[in-house]
Amino acid sequence: MPKNNLLITKPLNQLMTESKETGGLKRSLTALNLTTLGIGAIIGAGIFVLSGQAAAQYAGPGIVLSFIISGIACGFAGLCYAEFASMIPIAGSAYTYSYATLGEFFAWIIGWDLILEYLFAASTVAVGWSGYIVSLMNDINIHIPAQFTGASGTVLVNVPNMGWMTHSNAVNALASSVLNVNSLQHVTCVINLPAMFIVALLTTLLVIGIKESANFNNVMVITKVAVIIVFIAIGFMFVKAANWHPFIPANKVEQAPITSYGGLLGWLKAYSHEFGKYGISGILRGAGVIFFAYIGFDAVSTAAQEAKNPQKDMPIGILGSLGISTVLYILVAIVLTGIVSYTTLNVADPVAVGVNAMGKGMFWLRPIVKIAAIAGLSSVILVMLLGQPRIFYTMSKDGLLPPVFSKVHPKFKTPYVSTIITGSVAMIIAGILPISVLGQLVSIGTLLAFIIVCISVIILRKSRPEIERPFKTPWVPFVPIMGAAICFLQMVALPLDTWLRLVIWMAIGFFIYFFYGIRHSKARLNNTGDR
Repeated sequence: MPKNNLLITKPLNQLMTESKETGGLKRSLTALNLTTLGIGAIIGAGIFVLSGQAAAQYAGPGIVLSFIISGIACGFAGLCYAEFASMIPIAGSAYTYSYATLGEFFAWIIGWDLILEYLFAASTVAVGWSGYIVSLMNDINIHIPAQFTGASGTVLVNVPNMGWMTHSNAVNALASSVLNVNSLQHVTCVINLPAMFIVALLTTLLVIGIKESANFNNVMVITKVAVIIVFIAIGFMFVKAANWHPFIPANKVEQAPITSYGGLLGWLKAYSHEFGKYGISGILRGAGVIFFAYIGFDAVSTAAQEAKNPQKDMPIGILGSLGISTVLYILVAIVLTGIVSYTTLNVADPVAVGVNAMGKGMFWLRPIVKIAAIAGLSSVILVMLLGQPRIFYTMSKDGLLPPVFSKVHPKFKTPYVSTIITGSVAMIIAGILPISVLGQLVSIGTLLAFIIVCISVIILRKSRPEIERPFKTPWVPFVPIMGAAICFLQMVALPLDTWLRLVIWMAIGFFIYFFYGIRHSKARLNNTGDR
């Protein structure tokens, strides 16, 4: 097959026509709905789960710099997304933009990559949701059996006065104690039932309707943002400056002279083993891992065909949600690492750990923070489960996936079959995989999507300068190049295992494309018919 056949593009005039149609989807979302959808997706796991874990494992208090780096990268990418979302207001997000610019093969790559992003993101956040709901239930003396609260095969240890925790966390917690972790009660997890429950519940809500889902999301967003602001305001009074020192914990190889390793090659070999363990490399790895926390703004663009005025409202939703969330992330990271030592934050509920450290006088804030976390994580799962079926919907409409994925419910006007499929797979993944593996997979998928969107802006500015752009990315090509470069740098900083999983995932995608998608592509069939 000739190479150029793989790079066939979907005509922009066809996309413009499709953007004026709804395909059975209901236009009911305002700029406020879109902004809260973005905030709903962004503010969640990043604050309530990953902030603490990334600080403890990679960056220390320097996690603040990790959030800033990721925020800058997302700002560049968000400006590129906003241009496309106003110009091509159609469900499908980066997949659709790539189809119009880079060609079908790259569109398939990004579409398959977005499945990794949204599907696994929903599962990742569901695991974090499980951690907070189990903790809240314990506070009111409702105890879910420990073997049903974690990823399959995870070993949990019952530490006195601290409850169940993973074996590694138990070892750290008892480092200065006379207790031997092996003498304590152990269980091996079978499945994470709370995580599966929340995915099933929100999938049902999404089948019922987009407007109902948006209203639910608005309530969740107001709840969590209000509590986060309260936590920041009160938390500043309990900050101990000593917890910020050292602000960037040392990486033992970075600070060692090259001669101590026998030369540059020896130093590089040692550095490859210690890369990401604090120091500058730790800040970069922390930025790559918590990049997952910013993915919500691009989910806004998947709902373009359900927006009332997409050309005007999509940029507002994307950039507004990104800006608000970035400021809150940085403030929470500053307060959290100031209240407690970063070494204590490698837990499923780091904000709750911070509240506990404020003392008994602030115990009233503990359940409020947990409820906000549960609300916040619920809204993230909702938006991720909303975005993925709409990617399926658009790919199916283009013929790259079977027609069942674009089937719209006659009453609810939602892509119910793809929603149920997405929810079912996400539920299984959430039940059996740990949050660390899931979070890194989502980050690398998201970063790849952002790189392609940034490159696409430059290509389309050159190839189709005459197209009306209600919102234009400023300072092209500087902004797209910087967005792509920073995203790539963060991809490089992620662990090798994550890259291997990405390669395997993409190999599966190529198999499906060459054995189904390429044979049923409507753009390809139309092109053949024209000839």
